[in-house]
Amino acid sequence: MANHKSAIKRIRANEAKRDLNKYQHKTARTIVKNIRKSQSKTEAESMLKLAFTALDKLAKKNIIHKNKAGNLKSSLQKHVNSLA
Repeated sequence: MANHKSAIKRIRANEAKRDLNKYQHKTARTIVKNIRKSQSKTEAESMLKLAFTALDKLAKKNIIHKNKAGNLKSSLQKHVNSLA
């Protein structure tokens, strides 16, 4: 266990940030999964904006790599375009 007051505070802050990052990452993955499961193009297009925003935020905060965000966005856009 840490002995310094600042180290104890840093541990608490890191736990809080980890929980928030985990929540945001899981939420983005759920949106992506729902888009891939979607059969209607209009529904998928509306969720696509949410997914792009969520992925951009994750990449900006270095929760995921920016190239991974770009690859996910590209593949989702292709999927939505292929829907009838």
